This record gives sequence, structure tokens and C-alpha cells, in this order.
Amino acid sequence: MLDQFRRVGAGLSAITERWVPDAWVICLMLTFVAMVLCVFGAGATLEETVLAWGAGVWNLLGLAMQFTIAMVAAHACVASRPVYRLFNWLASLPNEAKPIQALILAGIFSMLMGYLNWAVCLVSCALFTPFILRKNPNVDVRVLICASYLGLGTVWHGGLSGSAPLILATPGNPLVDPASGTAVVERLYPVTETLYNQFNIVFLFVIGSVALLATCLLHPKTDVRTLTPEQIDRIMPKPPEEDPPPKTPAEAIDQFRGWILLALILLAYPLGHSIVTKGFGTSWTINAYNITFLVLALILHGRAPSFLRACRNGVDSAWGIIVQFPFYAGIFGLLQKTDLGEWLGDLFANIASTATYPWVVYVYSGVMNLFVPSAGSKWMIEAPFLIPAGQQLDVSVVTVLLAYAYGDSTTNLIQPFFAIPILAVTRMRFGDIVGYTFMVATVCFLVCTAAMFMIPAQW
Repeated sequence: MLDQFRRVGAGLSAITERWVPDAWVICLMLTFVAMVLCVFGAGATLEETVLAWGAGVWNLLGLAMQFTIAMVAAHACVASRPVYRLFNWLASLPNEAKPIQALILAGIFSMLMGYLNWAVCLVSCALFTPFILRKNPNVDVRVLICASYLGLGTVWHGGLSGSAPLILATPGNPLVDPASGTAVVERLYPVTETLYNQFNIVFLFVIGSVALLATCLLHPKTDVRTLTPEQIDRIMPKPPEEDPPPKTPAEAIDQFRGWILLALILLAYPLGHSIVTKGFGTSWTINAYNITFLVLALILHGRAPSFLRACRNGVDSAWGIIVQFPFYAGIFGLLQKTDLGEWLGDLFANIASTATYPWVVYVYSGVMNLFVPSAGSKWMIEAPFLIPAGQQLDVSVVTVLLAYAYGDSTTNLIQPFFAIPILAVTRMRFGDIVGYTFMVATVCFLVCTAAMFMIPAQW
């Protein structure tokens, strides 16, 4: 049975590596499909369709900047000397003669990071894996990477950085306050109704525990694939550079710690004031989230040159967000400025019932994630028809949102895009690990299917 799952996973990887194009090209393919649906499904003319797309291009710039800062701030946090020392200490905790302990450490670390921040999870797990390999040479590198990948495949979208819940909690977001057209939702949904929903908290614990158990059971007893000490040395991250003593007045000014203190006060005080006066649920938005990690990065680096150097390097990991968001915003424009959203909503309402709709949303979100690996932009595309269809079936916005979030997480386990950082560091191929991640994704799918028929339609 296990060998069959491995072969299926490896075959799926071979197909996707051969046939799935670049994410930006996929965005253009989806744009073409959306335009065809506008003309032949929603009844818009070709000119109306093109103008609607063009009118939407710049509507998501604020959201794109918010997610770009999230990625840069996460990288700056991880690329600091205190975190480097922490990784070295954590990796020494497991007994090197018991590789399962290394898997448990990697899996728990990944899920904790995934719950806190999707971007931190991507970067930190990629950099932490070589530390574990150096201290635990008997662990199978393929299964270890699978364990390090669990955060993005199980808990992240129901965690503190969940894109869809944070978008619905952020004032002025395009779903509640569009630049033109009709609002998708009538009010904001604070995280106390979504991320801190009792069902969500229980679900995250269950799905994380099951996925970790499945990963540990996959570790082979024979034919374990390990790396040599020389191979591990080649992939070990280098310690972050220390700032040299200033040689000029300009360098002395740059290294003055007062600039860090000023930035900390300016960022942290308004957020703290909002939490005290308005409450955490109302205050915890995308902006608050980014402020928190910018503050953490400033504290970890302590001086402006080190902080700015880490941020500059972090921009490399955010370029995909910067380039792709305007084109996804064009699709959002099609949904907002033509009858495409209403047409798709009616279509979904006709193929589902109140009881089955959460599962339909879960599956649809998971499938779309294979083609659009950007949860925030994908939510902006799908929410304008998923939410109205749910309302027609008497399914609440919160239920639709959670079902969307869970589906978006599951297929991350078989989505090569988010594996790029950890594969680049470990110098492995996606085909080397997808046999294991596919098996874990299958287990998660079964658990989530049961959960989607247990989730309340209304809250």
C-alpha cells in the first residue's frame, strides 16, 4: 500500500514538472478562461470584458504591498544571529539514534511557524532543515523535508497569518469596500469570529496531529536516504554577517541604535493603543500582523544596516507577489464589473446543497490552489462568487471562508511552488519528496472531508 502511494506521488510530480508552466503564465491562462466565461456565460461583450479587466488591474495594489511586506519582514526575522543560534540549539535536542524524534521536532516547528506566519514558515523551515540534518544524520532526508513542509499543508490558513480571514478583518478591503461595483460582504469579520472560532481551533489541532503521525509512520526502516557530512556542510546556511566598526561618520550614524528605537515606538505604540482601546479581534488585521513582524525583525537585528540588508535579501522571495497581483486584480475586475460573479455563484448554488456546499468549496479551493498558489489573490478572485452562492444556500460567510482556507492548505503538500525554498536549500527535487507529501495530503483530505460535513452551516 505504501509503495503504491509513493509511485502515484512520484508519477504526479513527473506530470506537473513536465506540463505545469510558470505561475504568471497560469495567471494569464486563467485570465483567458475568465474572459471566455464573461462573454459566453455572463453575456458581456468582448469590449466590456477587456475594459472590466483593465479597470481592475490596480485595485489590489494595497493588498499586494501588504503581502510583500509580510514576506520581507519574515525573511528579516529569520536572517538574524539570535535565530541562527536558536536553530543550532533546537536541532541538538533529538536523540540522533532515534530519527523519529527529528521528524517530530521538524513537524512541530513547521506547524508552529505555519500557525504564526506563512512567510516565516517558508523561510525558517528551509533554513532549519540543514541544522537538523547535521545533528541527526540518521534521519531520512526526504521524510524530514515532508515533516518540515507540514505547516503550510495543515494549519497555516487557519492560523494568525491566514490570508482570507485577515482580508475580511481589514478595514477598506476590496470585498467590503470596492473601488466600484457592489460589495461582496456587508461588514468586516474580526478574527474572533474566524481564526478564533472554536471549530477552527479544534480542527487545526486534529489535522496537525494526524499529519504528523502519518509522516512519522512513513519513515523507512531500511534503505534510508541520508546525506553525507560533506553534503550537509555544503547546504548549511552561513551565520548572518556582523556590522563592522564604523569607518566614517555616515556609517556611525547608520549604526546608531536610536533609529531602531524610534522605529519600534512609532510602529508598536499605535498598534498597542488600538488593541487596548478597541480589542484584539478588531485590531488584528493584515497591517497589525506586518507591524508585529517588522518590530520583531528590528529587535532581532538591533542596528539599521543589518535590518536593511536582511530586508533587501527578502525582496527576492517576494517578487512573485509583486508581479502577479496586478494580473489577478484584472480577474477580480471581471468578477466585479460584469455579471460573471453572479453567473458563477448561481452555477455553484445549483450543483450543491446546504450540507454539501462546504465540501464543494473545500475541494474547489484545493484544486484551484494547484494552479494559483497565492491564497490572498485567489481569495479575491473566488470570494465574489463563492460567498453569494453560499448565501443562496443559507451557508454563512464564516463557513465558506473556513472551507476555502482548509482546501487551500491541503494541496500545498503537492504544490511545487511553496517547496521551492526548502528544495533550493537541500538541493533536492520535488519528485524526491512528493511521494511522501502526497500520502500525507491524502490522509489530510480524508480528515477534512469528514470535517466539512460536520462544520455548522450557520454560526
